[in-house]
Amino acid sequence: MKKKDLEYFKKHLNDELNKLLLQVDDTVSGMTEVKENFPDPTDRASLESDRNFMLRIRDRESKLIKKIKKALDRIENGTFGICETCGGEISIKRLKARPVTTQCIECKTKEEALEKALGL
Repeated sequence: MKKKDLEYFKKHLNDELNKLLLQVDDTVSGMTEVKENFPDPTDRASLESDRNFMLRIRDRESKLIKKIKKALDRIENGTFGICETCGGEISIKRLKARPVTTQCIECKTKEEALEKALGL
């Protein structure tokens, strides 16, 4: 992969990581604020539902943060853009769509087909 492409992905991944980390701080501060006392059970249920939804989103973002950090590590150690499964090159088009990917499209397609066949 060209140095220019690596610099592009490094900047893109760092920008995305910083954006996600800012959202994590907002969530933590929002959840530690004073809780309101809702006499109506429906209002309370709505609040709890919203909180659970937010926590699920943040959990997904937490997993994405880990993947971004691993992708940045791969850039540093020279393995970014190389498929973990076959050792081939991952296309730039695929990396632009999903920069944290670790597999080329062929290997990922085979993996998903196997998971579907096994019912995973």
